[in-house]
Amino acid sequence: MKFLLVFDFDHTIIDENSDTWIVKCTPERKLPNGLRNSYQPGHWTEYMGRVFAYLGDNGVKEDEMKRTMTTIPFTAGMVDLLGFIGENKDLFDCIIVSDSNTVFIDWILKAADFHEVFDEVFTNPAAFSSTGYLTVQNFHAHHCAKCPKNLCKRKVLKEFVDKQLERGVSYTQIVYIGDGGNDLCPVMFLNKNDIAMPRQGYALEKKISQLAQDLNPVQCSVLVWSSATDIMSYLKLLIKE
Repeated sequence: MKFLLVFDFDHTIIDENSDTWIVKCTPERKLPNGLRNSYQPGHWTEYMGRVFAYLGDNGVKEDEMKRTMTTIPFTAGMVDLLGFIGENKDLFDCIIVSDSNTVFIDWILKAADFHEVFDEVFTNPAAFSSTGYLTVQNFHAHHCAKCPKNLCKRKVLKEFVDKQLERGVSYTQIVYIGDGGNDLCPVMFLNKNDIAMPRQGYALEKKISQLAQDLNPVQCSVLVWSSATDIMSYLKLLIKE
């Protein structure tokens, strides 16, 4: 009996958006209008590449970025939840599927000593260049019209589950924990034994309830959370059954 926990990162594990938090490192703690207005829908990663170039141009170094990023607060109850999952790793496989990047997630999880909780992290690859500039790339290419160009979370989840099946690992239930509009696509992949846990008041919850109103509900069960304590209560019931 094994359960797969799938987490989004921004506004789910951490209570902020890591990509917008980095702006605190800029000289005026804000981006110039031209740069801020250069974002085009579906092309967030390219936009962040320009933000990182701006930081590099302004002499913002890796250690300063790291210091800033590790001050992001975790969502209420999340520290306890991740501790609980860490203590029950024999029952839970745990992955992150996020539109952030490898550098930010790595810094934040390691600073809080949570990197061992997660079996894999699927996010946009980032690295510092020889000149000290942070660079970021799209996670993969895909053909899903619903998702941003750089990442279809459904494709990631399906490929992970398929790969695990090949290794002889099948899951009693998948629990998907997220908040954003781009979490709807993987939620549509879940079946009736699985559960989606959208964060209360965020885009994912609104999209799921809109589908129900349109008489086209998602197949899986839905349990809304406002604090990670709600998620922990559910997981404790799950392993008691």
